[in-house]
Amino acid sequence: MGLPLLAAGPLIAGAMLPYRSAVTVVAVTCVVSVGLDIERGRPATPLLVDLAVVGLIGVLALAINGLIARQGRDLALTRDLAEAVQLAVLPDPPERAGPLAVAAGYVAAQAEARIGGDLYAVQETPFGVRMIIGDVRGKGIQAVAAVSVAIGAFRQEAEYAPTLDTLVQRLDEAMARAAARAGPIPSSEGFTTAVLAEVSADGQVLSLVNRGHPPPYLVHGGQLVRLDPTVPQLPLGMGLDDLAPVERTPAEVVRLPPGASLLLVTDGVTEARDEQGTFYDPLRSRRMGRRFTHPDALVDALIKDVARWTGGEGQDDMAILAVTRSPASRA
Repeated sequence: MGLPLLAAGPLIAGAMLPYRSAVTVVAVTCVVSVGLDIERGRPATPLLVDLAVVGLIGVLALAINGLIARQGRDLALTRDLAEAVQLAVLPDPPERAGPLAVAAGYVAAQAEARIGGDLYAVQETPFGVRMIIGDVRGKGIQAVAAVSVAIGAFRQEAEYAPTLDTLVQRLDEAMARAAARAGPIPSSEGFTTAVLAEVSADGQVLSLVNRGHPPPYLVHGGQLVRLDPTVPQLPLGMGLDDLAPVERTPAEVVRLPPGASLLLVTDGVTEARDEQGTFYDPLRSRRMGRRFTHPDALVDALIKDVARWTGGEGQDDMAILAVTRSPASRA
């Protein structure tokens, strides 16, 4: 066994084993190095040189081990901090709002902490139950600030805006003001895609406004129907009204049958890909084409189905919001 091969042991141990195990490997390697040199009858000077080399490599291996352990602790701390920030900005919605049962899910894309820009909120108001799901362009602190603005503006205006269209307009203005205060940003950043929805107090009527976001789904009787917007609209916060008035399409209205669910997602769902690069489509999934009596079951089924499609390797953060009208509601 040559010195290079012998010295590889501590390096591998330092990179892969716990600290105490790595120390044991380094010590054993030093003893083996001395034993081999004695067996070969090597003079004292080369023996000490070999021992010094192995010992130096062992110290380097332990330093690497400590660095990896420290990075792991830092990453765990960063994850905890990211989760705390995410929870503060994006608290869980209520389990019930008016005639609706509510459930939500959030799945981060990667193991490392990257605070994303996905957002959702549900609020019972004098005008019915209003909700939003959206995706702020970007990551990190800038995205957190934009999410905070969007959620704060939604909470405030949802209580007083007389119509869903007015709510969207005020939210758009708030996002544009926040983007202007943030200063110059790349043209590919600084906007938020979103779907805003309103369910009437009796649960019968669903109104939708889609601002450049993946369309929601109506789930009822074991079937999914994608609620595509009649006219595509631009995302929130782009500030184009300052340059030229933009014609807005009124909210689209559909019936929400008793027991039906509204499923809202971000592009982490619709852009999830399998090994061949094929995008996930819940409309083509047999697992999603069944009856769901509660939104929790619907959210869990979608998360598991996307994980199965991607092999557990999500490419983007994934936010899901589902509301289900009580079967006891009468149309």
